[in-house]
Amino acid sequence: MTRLRFLALALTLAGVVGVALVGRSAPDSSAARMRTAADNFLASLTPELKKKATFGFDDPHRTKWYFTPQQDKEKKFTRKGARLEEMTADQKKAALELLKSGLSAKGYEAATTIIGLEDLLLDLEGPKGAMTRNRGWYFVSVFGDPSNTGKWGWRFEGHHLSVNYTLDKGEVVVGAPMLFASNPAEVKDGAKKGLRPLPEIEDHVRALIKSLDAEQDKAAKQPKAFPEIKEGQAKAGVGAPVGLTADKLSADQKATLTKLLKAYTDRMPDDLAAAEMKRVTDTPPAKLFFAYSGGPKPGEPYTYRVQGPEFVVEFLNEQKDAAGNVANHIHSAWRRLPTDFGLSE
Repeated sequence: MTRLRFLALALTLAGVVGVALVGRSAPDSSAARMRTAADNFLASLTPELKKKATFGFDDPHRTKWYFTPQQDKEKKFTRKGARLEEMTADQKKAALELLKSGLSAKGYEAATTIIGLEDLLLDLEGPKGAMTRNRGWYFVSVFGDPSNTGKWGWRFEGHHLSVNYTLDKGEVVVGAPMLFASNPAEVKDGAKKGLRPLPEIEDHVRALIKSLDAEQDKAAKQPKAFPEIKEGQAKAGVGAPVGLTADKLSADQKATLTKLLKAYTDRMPDDLAAAEMKRVTDTPPAKLFFAYSGGPKPGEPYTYRVQGPEFVVEFLNEQKDAAGNVANHIHSAWRRLPTDFGLSE
């Protein structure tokens, strides 16, 4: 190889590497936005609050995620992290900017609506209810040091909301578990009547189930409801997939299933949503399973799952809402298989 050809090749390779590095640490990437938001949030905190908010990357708290109310017998919170109600206005704004960095505009709107439902639950249940309802009881935790060179992560969590991200070397490794829930699923009365924080995850699955013929429905419908989403651990623990495989669906039904899955991935920023949807489209149809239980008409309890080799969607609508309306309290999660949090097992 002549010296000129060698120099040309070296410059070409340098350019490729340069592009790769720029792409990984581009200022408009979700990873870059998360790091900036995390740095700003931590910089805004007092030493006391920063101590509450920060943990080692390998701290067991990182995988101890919860979406149910976490309180003791005296109705005091038991979650870890820095909570919104103890923050100043500027600190709270920085905390919400961190949440925003991990969500799309639609996802952020849904998340803040879920937080706002704590006020409605307090009105419906009263201050003597069994659970403390407080929109200030949302907690922020940062694991490790935000950087472009090492591993770190963060969580924004409270009742019916848990957003978890793991990053390594300036890239998002995984945004799971990501859980959104809503009580009520649809507000039935009052000033917010008709509000549905998470409509797509019900509308698309109802359309899919309605479209199934008798043979498809026999494969998809399960005799028992799926169990509650397993919080507090890195493994979804869903077992082997069951139900109807996507290769048995018509083109229109496959399109509806895709819309349903996009309703989950679209909670994430565009670049991360695209990466998660690629996992979906790369899944052979014979290895993508849809299953449900119950009757999905409004007011009927039902559950469903969509499961591939690398991910699972879990959904339950079995509980009454705070006003006593049957099957109007939903839980929904996007989880990575075999484990969340970027763990290998």
